[in-house]
Amino acid sequence: MTQPRGTRPGQAGSVSKGAARRAAPRRAGAPQPKGTPHPKAAPKAGQVRGQGPAGQRRVPPAGARDGGSTGRPAQRPTRPARPERGPEKRASAPRPPGGRKPKSLRLGTASPRRRMRVMVVAVLFVFSIFAAQLLRLQGFDAAATSADALSSRTAKVPIPAMRGSILDSQGTVLASSIERRTVTVDQTAVAQYKKSVDGVYQVVGAAGAAADLAPLVGMSAAELTPVLTGHALYRVVAKNITPLNWRKIAALGIPGIYSEPTPDRNYPTSTAAASLVGFLRSDGSAGAGVEVMLDKSLSGKDGHTVYEQALDGRVIPTGHQQTTPAVPGRDVRLTINSDLQWFAQNALAQKVIQTNALSGTVVVQNVRTGELLAVASYPTFDPNQPGQSQDNWTNKAFNEVYEPGSTAKVMTASAAIEEGVVSPSTVVEVPNRIRRNGTEFKDSHDHPTEYLTFAGVLAQSSNIGTVLAGEQMKATTLHDYFYRFGLGQSSGMGFPGEGEGLLEPVKDWDGSQRYTVMYGQGVSVNALQATGVFQTIANGGVRIPPRLISEVSDGKGGWVKAEPAKPVRVVSSKTAKTVRDMLEGVVGKEGTAPEAKIPGYRVAGKTGTADRYDPKQGRYSGKTASFIGFAPADDPQLVVSVTLQRPIKGYFGGVVAGPVFRDVMTYALQELKIPPTNTKPPKVRIKEEETPAKDDPTVLRDRKSGGVR
Repeated sequence: MTQPRGTRPGQAGSVSKGAARRAAPRRAGAPQPKGTPHPKAAPKAGQVRGQGPAGQRRVPPAGARDGGSTGRPAQRPTRPARPERGPEKRASAPRPPGGRKPKSLRLGTASPRRRMRVMVVAVLFVFSIFAAQLLRLQGFDAAATSADALSSRTAKVPIPAMRGSILDSQGTVLASSIERRTVTVDQTAVAQYKKSVDGVYQVVGAAGAAADLAPLVGMSAAELTPVLTGHALYRVVAKNITPLNWRKIAALGIPGIYSEPTPDRNYPTSTAAASLVGFLRSDGSAGAGVEVMLDKSLSGKDGHTVYEQALDGRVIPTGHQQTTPAVPGRDVRLTINSDLQWFAQNALAQKVIQTNALSGTVVVQNVRTGELLAVASYPTFDPNQPGQSQDNWTNKAFNEVYEPGSTAKVMTASAAIEEGVVSPSTVVEVPNRIRRNGTEFKDSHDHPTEYLTFAGVLAQSSNIGTVLAGEQMKATTLHDYFYRFGLGQSSGMGFPGEGEGLLEPVKDWDGSQRYTVMYGQGVSVNALQATGVFQTIANGGVRIPPRLISEVSDGKGGWVKAEPAKPVRVVSSKTAKTVRDMLEGVVGKEGTAPEAKIPGYRVAGKTGTADRYDPKQGRYSGKTASFIGFAPADDPQLVVSVTLQRPIKGYFGGVVAGPVFRDVMTYALQELKIPPTNTKPPKVRIKEEETPAKDDPTVLRDRKSGGVR
């Protein structure tokens, strides 16, 4: 039956198809009363489903809910009908063709399968990230991850390496490292300390531990109790504890008391070789001398112990533990003779104090090998307590440069003889004054015109006679000889702070410097360079750079010899012997240093008295007094140099430095068992007995009008 257009379901005169289909089938024998609406029929206009006319709620017959007999089959309770939409809302939602209402699309109520697929993909993506990270950690980075995890619960304790010893040429220890312990405490564990008191085993805690520990660490119980009390897991109790005392401490069995090995440096010779050997600072670093020079060989390589620890810092007994042992440093043997070093140091100290000098040095060198047997410097310090005299840490024989004065005349004389411009017997007319390039030159004292042999010029240390001989050579020639003697260059040993001195190029020499360098002013050296000049003459004209290191241990029980320095030929052996004979006249009666003479031995040497330049004042102030010589003169074995800076009670080199040379050389000859040669010294003619003729061409006279040649 076709529904009329414009008729809505539920209106009078019309029957809803949906309601007809949803109606419950009537049972046989139970006719529906006429006029009674079907329970599921659509309500009338203005009527709500489940209500009667006039909005009254329809009450089911008695027994309908509990299944009782009412004459009609039991019916389910009806739901309230949805209120119908108003006309205005129905008009805004036109029906599609066919009469069906369009489906409404709500957000969040899409297809359950689609939502499920999205959720599964998201979960799988997250799990894939976890899987990739797990694969990286367990597969590719397994070793690194394991190491990081282990390091987070492990502790590393360093094991310091024992520093190598420094020995003298005879094996005497100059510096050594000894085992010491640093005692530490875990305060949280000390409280559990137990011991027997009057036969009863009881807890005595930190107070009892302090009473037992105090005598072994050099503290009182009252001072120690606060150190052991508290909650700190690590605190230092005492340092520099000997191994014997540590064994006594460990025997007490105090929980939480531990120790760390800390080597201590010891210097048995104390001040005798302090500035030469050096010292270690409080942090274990090298401070000066050989300790710095050979630090890499001496220091060795530290080891360490790695162990697992609990959260409270205690060692896990069954955890991972690994120890890398320390590699001890190598021993070093010097060329120094410790007995000779001690004697030279004391002889120098006495003279510096006696003359009220600023400082001084003594160098003893082997003529044939260049080995340094003693290098004394004063003032000095105690290397076991270096902080008390830090101004004297340097060895002045290496570090301090000065104008040598007349000891440099040996170089000028050697060059002049080697070049053939003079001979030892050449007569030199020495006036009281000479003038060169506007500068007046004089000797150390006024005198009338003298006629000295060139040997006499050297013996009496005449500045004027040296200038008259030296100006016969070109300035470049003189400069070359000075350089070959070792001036203006380092020794090559690598001693910390070693000074090279000053030897300016000829082009930088001014008018007067051309002449002053001939007698040791306008040029500077250190004590080793000055000593090397005489070593060259004593060694037949061959300079051997000084050596301080004899050998270094190989770490396997053997020794490796230090590489010898390359010798340098400076002058011929004939010239060297000639100069040696001339230098014997210096210690004679007519020379400037009879105080340096040694009974039974032939001695050759030269004095020096120079104006001292004070860098602090920026001007010349005081004198530098020195004497350098060798013995036996005809078979030289040893060379000794003595230098005093700014002596006040006497300042001439022969008077001040000569006696120190004599004492040190005498001791050295006896210590090294060097016998006298028992030969007669040559006769050295100092002065010309007769006045030569004014026109004698063999006489070296002042014929210059000035100027630089």
